[in-house]
Amino acid sequence: MSTGTATAGATGTGAVAAVTTRRRTLGPVAAFAGAALAFVGVTFAAGAPSPLFVLYQQEWGFPAWVLTVAFAIYAITLLVTLLIAGSVSDHIGRRPVLIGALALEVVAMLLFLFARDIGWIIVARAVQGVATGAATGTFTASIVELAPERHKKLGAVIGSTAPVGGLALGALITGAAVQFTSQPTVLIFSALAVVFAAGIVVVASSRETVTRRPGAIRSLIPRLSVPRAARREFAGAVPLLAATWMLAGLFLGLAPSIVRGVFHIDSGLVNGLIVALQPAVGALAGFLLSRAPARLTIVWGTVAVLIGVTLAVVAVAGSVLWLLFVAAVFGGAGFGVAFSATLRILSPLAPNHQRAELFAGVYLVSYLAYGVPALVVGELIGVVGLLPSVIGYGLAIALVAAVALATQLSLLQKDRARRAQDALAS
Repeated sequence: MSTGTATAGATGTGAVAAVTTRRRTLGPVAAFAGAALAFVGVTFAAGAPSPLFVLYQQEWGFPAWVLTVAFAIYAITLLVTLLIAGSVSDHIGRRPVLIGALALEVVAMLLFLFARDIGWIIVARAVQGVATGAATGTFTASIVELAPERHKKLGAVIGSTAPVGGLALGALITGAAVQFTSQPTVLIFSALAVVFAAGIVVVASSRETVTRRPGAIRSLIPRLSVPRAARREFAGAVPLLAATWMLAGLFLGLAPSIVRGVFHIDSGLVNGLIVALQPAVGALAGFLLSRAPARLTIVWGTVAVLIGVTLAVVAVAGSVLWLLFVAAVFGGAGFGVAFSATLRILSPLAPNHQRAELFAGVYLVSYLAYGVPALVVGELIGVVGLLPSVIGYGLAIALVAAVALATQLSLLQKDRARRAQDALAS
């Protein structure tokens, strides 16, 4: 711990908030690491319920389509929160928003812990969606800003890989708990409640990274605003964000139903593995290729997404389980490197006081693609059946990914032409 005084120091891209009272704050490395771990905890909790949904269905006997409601309500409430409160931390500071979000996560974990029917689970997912919506853009911005000066790029990489890495850990560890323990819900959700309580302490003990400014109430009016300098890149990223997060929705939202309905396997561990593999590979690939040229990385990542979703459709249509795991590897790698590289391009294009708003826009598009199509597919399952619905969803992802690839190839060509022109001018 280090003692803070009433100063207004400078971060890498803007002034930090003045501290008007003398208080003890965590050192830079501890605050950075603590914020990153808390963010992983938030996304871990988002992935944790997926392997439990089938278990809940067996215990409480509700229709299969209700599973997609429980899955999608999280994404919908997250989207609404991003739209309403995505930029509020740019006005009132990162710490108050993160403390409130982590407190809501504790409430959600307690609802999961004491759930008595699927209604409790839906309410818990709704509360969790609000908490995650408030935390996601703010944590991503805060991690970049708290990163020591020499590790600013590492902050952007962690901010982009934590969401997918946390989802993977949540699904995998919960799946193992379902397979090997008698009370997986007690183990997982009580532990997460403790993690979030500790996260509140860490955030409260960290320095503020933005200066308070007026307009907090006005920022609650639903809107999507992207800083002018980032608009070209943001527009080009929309098809990519849609394709990658639609693919994530396929694996995280529908994989347990696919494993049970198509492959006739009833195993918490298998459910956890298939749900976790795609985001786990994504997090690893995004981290390993964090130094590769961002635009080229996005192009190859989009190609991997196309390969992954094609293999997934073939695996489901032909009932080939091992091929579905291969599809998860390709799709996960593409998702991880493309999403991480997109955030690396976008992050420097916004100053501190607009960064959370920019990331809120990124996650708004991402979670629309993540939740809404999966909800539609869930409704279609009851009408046309599981197999046609999943195959149709996969083909839709492939179409969006093809548009994303064409867009990124065009941007790559423009980048090369601009560099050539700059070289000639110099």
